[in-house]
Amino acid sequence: MANNEKLRVEVWSDIVCPFCYIGKKNYEKALSDFGSKDDIVLEFKSFQLDPDFRQDPGKRHDLTKSLAQKYRRSEAEIELMQSQITATAKASGLTFNFDKAVTFNTFNAHRLLHIAGEKGLGNTLQEALFTAYFTLGKDLGDPEVLRAEALRVGLTEEDIEKALSGDDYAYKVNQDIQEAGNLGISGVPFFVFNRKYGVSGAQPPQVFLDTLKAAYEEWEKSKTITLQTVAQGQSCDVDGNCS
Repeated sequence: MANNEKLRVEVWSDIVCPFCYIGKKNYEKALSDFGSKDDIVLEFKSFQLDPDFRQDPGKRHDLTKSLAQKYRRSEAEIELMQSQITATAKASGLTFNFDKAVTFNTFNAHRLLHIAGEKGLGNTLQEALFTAYFTLGKDLGDPEVLRAEALRVGLTEEDIEKALSGDDYAYKVNQDIQEAGNLGISGVPFFVFNRKYGVSGAQPPQVFLDTLKAAYEEWEKSKTITLQTVAQGQSCDVDGNCS
């Protein structure tokens, strides 16, 4: 079954967004409980929470310190927020280690996610990057670390070079971000079901499941169009009979 024959679920997210990872897991739990999951296709869309962050080659940018500076809050306040998010993540089966996390510019990672999506590896790479960032504390701002993650999930050196050189995949990332703006999306994660239902944030699995059911019911009906004949006149059929 081709993608255009499936119900499309789009999700705008960023790799450094903890609720994007939690939302992904909660959505996947809902999908596993949904009877017609083979009729659903998930498409990741790019979004940058800090597009202006300047990547400093060779330097690790401690996440807690970076957030405290950006939002003009104490490190203790940031750590309290992180501990609360860690507890929420644990409830969804995830392990977050914010003490290892570093800030990085996610633009190149999004370029790789686009080419991974074209090769059917989008979800695999998304999961790998989330795990590398939130659980393992890898610095995905380091080109070699990012490259290694891409190779590990099945992308080739040629794929990586294609994604990171030239303007084609940069354009795709910017197009997603612009589309988010056109749809009024200002925060992530943001899930869009069949271009009709929007779900904002890391909602519980039941919310995703209820939305899947509603969207699927309408999608199923839209596949079968019954015409009501309001007028009938002279015509010809495929056998050449005219009357």
